[in-house]
Amino acid sequence: MSTETQTAAAPHAERAHRGTIFVEDGEVLEVREYPGDQYIVRVRSPKCAAHARPGSFAHVTCDESLPMRRPLSIMRADAAEGWIEFLYKIVGEGLRLLSRHRPGDRVSVLGPIGQPFRPDPARPRTLLVGGGVGIPPMVFLAEALKADRSVDWQPLVLMGSEIPFPFELLRATDELPGIAADVCSVMPLLESLGVPSRLASGAGFEGCYRGFVTELAGEWLARLDEAELAGVGMFACGPTPMLAAAAGVARRFAIPCQVSLEEYMACAVGGCAGCAVEVRTPEGPAMKRVCVDGPVFDAASVFPPRPA
Repeated sequence: MSTETQTAAAPHAERAHRGTIFVEDGEVLEVREYPGDQYIVRVRSPKCAAHARPGSFAHVTCDESLPMRRPLSIMRADAAEGWIEFLYKIVGEGLRLLSRHRPGDRVSVLGPIGQPFRPDPARPRTLLVGGGVGIPPMVFLAEALKADRSVDWQPLVLMGSEIPFPFELLRATDELPGIAADVCSVMPLLESLGVPSRLASGAGFEGCYRGFVTELAGEWLARLDEAELAGVGMFACGPTPMLAAAAGVARRFAIPCQVSLEEYMACAVGGCAGCAVEVRTPEGPAMKRVCVDGPVFDAASVFPPRPA
């Protein structure tokens, strides 16, 4: 893209997001620490909570000494009580400083940012696949689907991690057709919502599938017949290799898949284009900004099949 085109596009991009992204002086309400340098932090941020959608994220200050914010996926949002929750793993000094915050501390929240997941009512059987720090958007999406009574959504959440999960493992109360009975560990929050879940790990955690979460997804899909597959929509978030594998699974079973990308960001509001990735469009390859054009994209547009 030429500099002239970029300059002309910038004002349009700003107008498109005007009134949808807010800057708030957030108050830390709760911090929970988990093994593997993982943290869940709840922040009072009423405007962000009211407008957040599954797949969106916020750009958060970690410490007054660091000018750069960090992008964090929103795991839960309560519009009525005005709070949002993030799950993150310490990677770098910024998130280490953020982990030292305690209830009552203040953090600046810029959000919500990004395009959300777009479930299709024609495919109510939703398969949600999260890996590592890609788990939060799947929790948000599952909770939102469960709360939406306009469609008979049937979410199944599969989560993978090679470090301890950031919650106590709970044994499923019911077996899940298409998944072995010994794969029985679930996330307590989802269980309380009535959303079935299963966990995968190569680390040998009790009740978890021994392998990649995308392999578990493939085994579950393989048990469905053609008519059942016609009602399935897949959603994924996690490291890039996992998303590429998820796109491959979706392609193998001919089901649509949306992926939420993870990318380094500077401004996170579309101005710097530092998070741009190549995406296939009907007009040909194009560079799209993960922050505001995404982070959710059609999996086939980001991970097309490799030439034979």
